[in-house]
Order: sequence, then C-alpha cells, then structure tokens
Amino acid sequence: MRVDFYHLTRWGLDRALPPLLMKVLDGGQRAVVRAGSRERVEDLAAHLWSFDPAAWLPHGTARDGSPAEQPVWLTERDENPNRATVLVLVDGTGAESLADWGRCLDLFDGGDADAVAAARERWVSAREQGHALYYWQQSDSGGWVEKARHAPTA
Repeated sequence: MRVDFYHLTRWGLDRALPPLLMKVLDGGQRAVVRAGSRERVEDLAAHLWSFDPAAWLPHGTARDGSPAEQPVWLTERDENPNRATVLVLVDGTGAESLADWGRCLDLFDGGDADAVAAARERWVSAREQGHALYYWQQSDSGGWVEKARHAPTA
C-alpha cells in the first residue's frame, strides 16, 4: 500500500485539499477524508461546496446521509461507508489499518511543530508496517515536489 505525506508549507488545508480530492475523483476513485472532529468535518464540507464557484466536488457527511452515493465522504470516524480506495488523513488523524486502503494521503501543517513531529511518527509506523512511502512538499510554483520516498523491502 502507498502512503503519501503532504507537508503543507505555503498554504493551508483549505487550499490544498480540494485539488487533491479532484485528482482522486478524476482518477475514477472514491475517497474518505478523516478529520479530527465532527465540527471540522462540517467546516470542510461547507468549504468544499464553496472553494471555487466553477468547480464541482461532490461529497457528503453523516448529516447528508446516503454514504454509498458519495464519491467523497467526510468523517471523524474510522470508517469506509462509500467503499473508497483512498483515505485522506487531516488534523493528525490516523487509521486503525492502512492496509485496508489502496492509497493514503496524509496532509499535515508544516507550521505546527507538533503536527510535523506527529507526521514523522506516522511515517515511521507506516514504514514499519511495510508500506511504500512518499513525502511531498509544496513548491514555490504552487505544485508539489517529491522530497523523499521509501520502498518496502521484500
């Protein structure tokens, strides 16, 4: 399984998350976004409806219901009710089992020393579990630059 760590250094989650989710959907996949609290889930859901008037990013939360119909499901729980293959972790959240997913995107705030330290711990844990790891950092041009990778040993 592949785990991609996204180090937010130039802009925050509100700006970084929508394009990553759009790439997931453009690839024909579904995603679960796991946030730190119910309030954060609802804040992110409201943002995804309004971040760009020209964009359409279909998603839902427990408040909306019908998780099986939602290409992107936002939750604070360790669940996969929309049969997603991509798990997106924000707010320092984790997963009981990363192996249950095809890919994981772990977004963390580079301006928060505690968030960076926790991301390092998640990297070590994922490496010890034998996952392929990629570390991305925001570039000056607004994209992502791969800074490191770890291939599991056979």
